[in-house]
Amino acid sequence: MTDPGRPRLIVLATTYPRWHGDHEPGFVHELARRLTGRFDVVAVVPHAKGAKRREILDGVSVVRYRYGADRWETLVQDGGITTHLRRSPWKWLLVPGFFLMQWLTARRFADDRTVVHAHWIVLPGIVARLLRRPYLVTSHGADLFALRGRWPVRLKRWVMARASATTVVSRSMLPLATALGGRAVPIVAPMGVDLATRFTPDAAAAREPDHLLFVGRLVEKKGIDILIDALPAIRASRPSVRLSIVGHGPLLPSLQARVVQRGLSSAVTFVGPVPSASLPAWYRRASLFVSPFRPADSGDQEGLGLVLVEALGCGCPVVTTDVPAVGDVADDMAGVTRVAAGQADALAQAVLARLEAGPSMGPLATRDLLLERFDWDRVASRYAGLLDGVGSAPP
Repeated sequence: MTDPGRPRLIVLATTYPRWHGDHEPGFVHELARRLTGRFDVVAVVPHAKGAKRREILDGVSVVRYRYGADRWETLVQDGGITTHLRRSPWKWLLVPGFFLMQWLTARRFADDRTVVHAHWIVLPGIVARLLRRPYLVTSHGADLFALRGRWPVRLKRWVMARASATTVVSRSMLPLATALGGRAVPIVAPMGVDLATRFTPDAAAAREPDHLLFVGRLVEKKGIDILIDALPAIRASRPSVRLSIVGHGPLLPSLQARVVQRGLSSAVTFVGPVPSASLPAWYRRASLFVSPFRPADSGDQEGLGLVLVEALGCGCPVVTTDVPAVGDVADDMAGVTRVAAGQADALAQAVLARLEAGPSMGPLATRDLLLERFDWDRVASRYAGLLDGVGSAPP
């Protein structure tokens, strides 16, 4: 039920859960549902095969617009829009309809009490500006790092020029966002993790010796190929080491072939996608979480790395790389080892050293820092305050 006395929040995004328990990243929905106490929230997001066209999901009115037949609506799932466009250039043909239908759908809900939150500068940011309502635009990384050509930059400047507020999810993104100009000074406001009830330590859970874990989309910037390349050296010193790869994405066939080529079939398990509710059990069983982020050839790179927060929240030590965004999670955190990105030898050495040190996380202060920076309730409170300010700004 909508309340005519409350402001309406239109959430625009390209990535959104298709149903309860979906393995697609759920951070946009997790924020949206925590804002339903202050706004009537309408999420305008792309449809996908098997999803409902319209439903109430955790108090959020989710409206999924069609942009093609079922078999063509594949622009955003299992890899993200920039990955799909790079790997399958024909999908550019889907973009005009994708954009047009988001705009036509969103404008049905825009009225004088509406504020807009656009997740990603391109394409939702363009739609937000065309709605002519006050809007907040949030960049999650790919729209800043990968879309660097002349026309994408012009479009991003056009969006930022009228944004009432702008956020980026890590400090490393600030220079790129600031360089685009605009009337709002970009600020850092990360997405969150449910550290209060879901991603928590469990003293009764037994960690499995020499069990490495990777969680994430199987795309280039996650660096899973580097971890596979490091595994033979790791197993030369510790033959019992095994790796579980949780996730799905367009690189799955090539990564499976890589495992076979290196004679690692008995040591690597491709688990596939796992719902968020099931992830804590994986983090609590693993000896070590390994997330070898690296820049992709397109220039895209990790915007924040919330999987690190999930692992640390469950008390699992982490080995990751020195891509800039990782600092927002790793700075001052015990239990985190960072190595140079893209270097399998350095990764192997760090994994072996961490396994030798044992599963202890170190000082309990790490959890307090995690809660302060990334707990969803605190994150949602910050965004609610920003959106309140947007609502009082001129369109």
